[in-house]
Amino acid sequence: MIPRYTRPEMAKIWEPENRFRIWLEIETLACEKQADLGVIPAEAVKVIRQKGAFDIARIDAIEAEVKHDVIAFLTSVAEYVGPEARFIHQGMTSSDVLDTCLSVQLTQAADELLADLDMVLAAIKMRAIEHKDTVCIGRSHGIHAEPVTFGLKLASWYAEMDRNRSRLLAARQNIATGAISGAVGTFANIDPAVEDYVCEKLGLQPEPVSTQVIPRDRHAEYFSVLAIIASSIERIAVEVRHLQRTEVLEAEEFFSKGQKGSSAMPHKRNPILTENLTGQARYIRSFAIPAMENVALWHERDISHSSVERYIGPDATVALDFSLRRLSGLIEKLVVYPENMLKNLNQMRGLVFSQKILLDLTQAGVSREEAYRMVQRNAMKVWEEGKDFQEELLADQDVVTALGEAKIRESFDLDYHLKHVDTIFKRVFGET
Repeated sequence: MIPRYTRPEMAKIWEPENRFRIWLEIETLACEKQADLGVIPAEAVKVIRQKGAFDIARIDAIEAEVKHDVIAFLTSVAEYVGPEARFIHQGMTSSDVLDTCLSVQLTQAADELLADLDMVLAAIKMRAIEHKDTVCIGRSHGIHAEPVTFGLKLASWYAEMDRNRSRLLAARQNIATGAISGAVGTFANIDPAVEDYVCEKLGLQPEPVSTQVIPRDRHAEYFSVLAIIASSIERIAVEVRHLQRTEVLEAEEFFSKGQKGSSAMPHKRNPILTENLTGQARYIRSFAIPAMENVALWHERDISHSSVERYIGPDATVALDFSLRRLSGLIEKLVVYPENMLKNLNQMRGLVFSQKILLDLTQAGVSREEAYRMVQRNAMKVWEEGKDFQEELLADQDVVTALGEAKIRESFDLDYHLKHVDTIFKRVFGET
């Protein structure tokens, strides 16, 4: 985490204060249930709940000596609680605390990210409706293809981000499990009822079977979903960067008063926000592989995953949180140039209607192969000689004979390509 790309709301989830507070709550809740079961005195639980506290500097000092973070934490807590501290951690192992805490933190982070996604979805929907009928050229391979609308482009972004929200919601559900099962996960020294109680209080589900650690396929899914969301962000970012190119200029990032685009060239308005989002996406995706590598632990349980997760938990969620907020603002303020869109669409002098002519010819009885040759020979004149496509077709006796002049002119109609925009919008947004 670096301040430049960190929002305080997400950062707080990963700060030592939050982590140790969750640890203390896990231990205290376990004590409460142990008392209900008659394993420890009820009076001791009252003291633990009342006096339980910790000192982060003291934990760090103890850990420097004992080389074990949970033991250092328990020692610090014991200094506040007193003799009753002997009942804390009864029948538990370190992974019970660490893994359950991580599940809480990842669900907290997921809730922040879900809120971010809601902001992104709202921004995209607003701009999509605004530009539902704003005609622009659809490109394939970077080359002019056929007319679309800018609203349809935005609708595709919305649908993808909506799928991402569903993915994240599922990942949140699957990561929200806790384990208070003791060494090797057999509950030999702790009743499963303790796990049930702790998880219920923390908003988690008990892990059905833990090996001492919570299975890491859950975490692999979580970070893979973050990677997919990052990839979706980059898809949008790359498209905006293309649209902002000088030769295209169909849309651009908002350029604020006083903003500078280049240290050397005062005229520049660079797509710095979307370039940043591309970089953030690369960074976030990098965490998916180590998360998947964490799934295979030695003899089902080791801590090779631990150091990895200390990095990727904070870094991936903080970076994605920042990226989604940046994306939301980018889309809200995106400057759109409908006139340039129309100008670019007409740049190839009617070639975008070639498929309609091809289909008209086949409908008129011309073989597809021959129809393709007839259309292509006229299209190449536009590419190579700068001719007008409609004029060339009207001068081609074979085409005129097959279709007639009126049919040729009729086929150069933008509305033909846009007749199902409302249908697509209804599929994506419902009634708008």
